[in-house]
Amino acid sequence: MTIHGEHPFLPPESERSPVRRFRGRLPSPVSLWTTAYDGKRAGLTVSSMLVADGEPGYVIGSIDPDSDLWETLREARTAVVSLLGEPHRQLADAFGYVAPAPGGPFRLIDWTDTAWGPAPVGVTTWAGCTLVSPDPVEVGWGLQVQLEIVHVELADDAVPALVHRRGRYSTI
Repeated sequence: MTIHGEHPFLPPESERSPVRRFRGRLPSPVSLWTTAYDGKRAGLTVSSMLVADGEPGYVIGSIDPDSDLWETLREARTAVVSLLGEPHRQLADAFGYVAPAPGGPFRLIDWTDTAWGPAPVGVTTWAGCTLVSPDPVEVGWGLQVQLEIVHVELADDAVPALVHRRGRYSTI
C-alpha cells in the first residue's frame, strides 16, 4: 500500500515550467567537472554541456553560480571534464548532491592529480581544460562557463556512456 498514487511534491502539470520539461526530454551526457585550488577540491555533475570542435576545442557548460565547483574553478582556472559511464551512477549522484557521500564525494573512488585538477580513476574519457573567462555570462539559472580543451585522454570505449533524460539515467 502506498500513501500517494503520484509524486507528492510534483506540481500539477499546468504549473510546471515548459522550458524545464523541454530540457528534460533531451538526452544529455553525464559529465563530472572537477578542479582543485590551494588544497581544496570541488566537483559537480553537469549534464547541460556541449563540446565545440575546433583549434582549440571548447567545453561549454551551464554551472550553478552558487556551487563549490564555480567558486573553486574561478580561482584555479583549470578543470577536468570527465565523461561518466555505467559504473559511475553513484558518483554522478554524489557530485550532483542527490545522494549521500559520507566524508564527501571525493572519497568514493581513487583520483589522479593532473595539471588541470583531479581526474577520476576508471573513467575512460576526460579532458584537461582552462577557464576562458572568470566572468561568464548568466544564461537562465546558470553561468555559461567556457573551458578551452588543452588535453584529452581517450581509453577503451567499451564502457556504455551514461546519459540523463527526464530525471533518470540510462546508457547508450
